[in-house]
Amino acid sequence: MDYHRITNIADPLFTQMHQLMQEIFPPEEVLEFNLWKEPLEDPGIRVFVAVHEGKVVGATEYRYYEDFNVAMTDFTIIGKPGLGIGPFLANNRAQDLQELAAANGKDLSGMFAEIYDPYRVEHHEFGGVKPMDPYVRREVLAHLGYKKINFDYVHPSWNNDGEAVTGLDLCFLPMSENKSTILAELVVQFLKRYYSVLPNKPKMWLEMIAEIEGKDQLSLLNI
Repeated sequence: MDYHRITNIADPLFTQMHQLMQEIFPPEEVLEFNLWKEPLEDPGIRVFVAVHEGKVVGATEYRYYEDFNVAMTDFTIIGKPGLGIGPFLANNRAQDLQELAAANGKDLSGMFAEIYDPYRVEHHEFGGVKPMDPYVRREVLAHLGYKKINFDYVHPSWNNDGEAVTGLDLCFLPMSENKSTILAELVVQFLKRYYSVLPNKPKMWLEMIAEIEGKDQLSLLNI
């Protein structure tokens, strides 16, 4: 299996990846094909696919913020069971991020991720691919050490229609053991940076940000 970085929408593997995203994710979570041009060309956004026998069978997008010294896992797609795609993507991503942090003169402090809460949202089929089942994914991420940041989370729809998307938790994977809190200021700064590309922020999102800005620390809970 090859770990291939995509930096242009003209890459034939990107067409395969986008089709896979449409099969796996709900429509409001998938950016339109042509709108991927700038993100893919952005050196700070890293999009990799797992290629098996010439076909895209998995993908992951993530980014590293040098000034925050944290990463964000945008998504991970496992297209087929039984190929070890999940560990393959996770291991290559971790190695890449550690190299980026080392080049920044630091050890990576942690990684954000949005994680579906299947106990609140049960209708996502994720293309019928069992490794993508929200219950399975949540347990896997819990085993990896991800913690739920303790606040009611919503995010702006990637359709940029001003709608709020619910049913997810914002989680954080601390690299230091026994970390039970995260700075509220870091969460706010990260979310503002991450969603700066979407100008139409829903009212619920703005209210959420305002509430967090009034806090010092947010607790990290088991998921």
